[in-house]
Amino acid sequence: MRFVCLVLIIAACASCSSSKKTFNSNATFAKNVVVAHRGAWKKNKLPENSIAALKQAIALKCTGSEFDVRMTADDSLVINHDPHYNKLIIEKTNYAQLLAFPLSNGEKLPTLREYILAGMDNNRATRLVCEIKPSDISKERGKAIAAKVVELIKQLKAEQQVAYISFDYGILQKIVAINPSASTQYLDGNKTPAQLKADGISGADYHFSVFQKHPEWIEMAKQNNILLNAWTVNDAVDMDWLLANSFDFITTNEPELLMERMKLSPSLKGMKLIWSEEFNYKGLPDSSKWNYDIGDNGWGNNELQYYTEKDTSTAMVKNGHLKITVIKHPDETRAYTSARLLTKNKASFKYGRIEARAKVPAAVGTWPAIWMLGSDIDKAGWPEAGEIDIMEHRGMELNKIFGTLHYPGHSGGNANGNTTNIPTATTAFHIYAVEWTATDLKFYVDDILFHSVVNNDSLPFNHPFFILVNIAIGGNFGGKVDPLFSSDAMEIDYIRVFQTK
Repeated sequence: MRFVCLVLIIAACASCSSSKKTFNSNATFAKNVVVAHRGAWKKNKLPENSIAALKQAIALKCTGSEFDVRMTADDSLVINHDPHYNKLIIEKTNYAQLLAFPLSNGEKLPTLREYILAGMDNNRATRLVCEIKPSDISKERGKAIAAKVVELIKQLKAEQQVAYISFDYGILQKIVAINPSASTQYLDGNKTPAQLKADGISGADYHFSVFQKHPEWIEMAKQNNILLNAWTVNDAVDMDWLLANSFDFITTNEPELLMERMKLSPSLKGMKLIWSEEFNYKGLPDSSKWNYDIGDNGWGNNELQYYTEKDTSTAMVKNGHLKITVIKHPDETRAYTSARLLTKNKASFKYGRIEARAKVPAAVGTWPAIWMLGSDIDKAGWPEAGEIDIMEHRGMELNKIFGTLHYPGHSGGNANGNTTNIPTATTAFHIYAVEWTATDLKFYVDDILFHSVVNNDSLPFNHPFFILVNIAIGGNFGGKVDPLFSSDAMEIDYIRVFQTK
């Protein structure tokens, strides 16, 4: 487990959900969510928690840089993550003994005083996020360390530039008792945002998996004006999820990558996440979000599958993914079984960005799709209600991705579409999206535009649509099925709907 700290940074951040989260009206920190974990050390191979790594975080204009504080046997406050340094237990060793061992870049082990002064030098962008490590000796010693840290920060006139985080709740409560206006965030992930609010703690700074397990805490934090932070986030997929949910800060060993993901995030382009399915559970698809289409009527395309209902052999959530499987299954009225899911009660959306991260099957004859139908389909019929195919693929043309609109005059083989080649579509996950407004519909793979259509009042794309996901097999589009086919699957990591704020 990476013991990471997160961020308590600033209200001017572009992703902060409320200006009330400003702790210092005079502070002007960088307008991003990036907190460098133990400084920006990884790319340039600097020592973690070194002053050089801190300076690099400041140079990158991260909104925060986290560091770890411990106290030696002779009461010196030093910067180090682990309880030991060169096999010496810090709490049982005098600082002079530790100085015999420089960091890998030649720096000496920094004291807190030296670190804070270095962080204040020529720094107008980056808040210093101070993690006070719990004492292995006693809880009371941990509180004494906290008091000593707060006093030093006050002496250095750094109170407006420093925030505090800890896994020890008692340490944070001690800080709040000394300075009720101090920024404090809890790291351990075992208290609700409402509990933090009641105890005067400013933020929930939890491992991102805690929020995936308790997604309701995200909204609870926003309602209680509790800062949302997550640690330690080094994968682009996890970064994107946190950005989509408008987290205030994200602590990472990869600040450069996070800054790149910010540039692509819909939430930082004036859009708000209004619906999502993250598949962070196990079993059948969530019945509060999904219904099933059922049957074997060929679905207007001479398809060969029978769509089943609530069948884990054809639709199963596991390891964070929805897996829709088409199986050769001669016991049904058709030779194949599969699943077709649609949003619960045809829950619909009008305009926005609809995106899904998915990996498609490769078997010849398979026809996976992530798509949308006009909510008036039962009344208006097809193609009058309109159809938006965000992603289609067929095994007979591997890695060729289709983005298509169907509407009167342009449907079936005459549909308005385009294709793009994604060499790893069947072996890796990619993000498939449509951005849909009253003026146009634009289709993307991994944020690269490959098809655009002008929208207007004459087209059926100005009313709500619901979402469908499925795998068909054979038929007019899927084509001839491999005679050796037994099963194949599409995996979906998430589906998200954003709309302009």
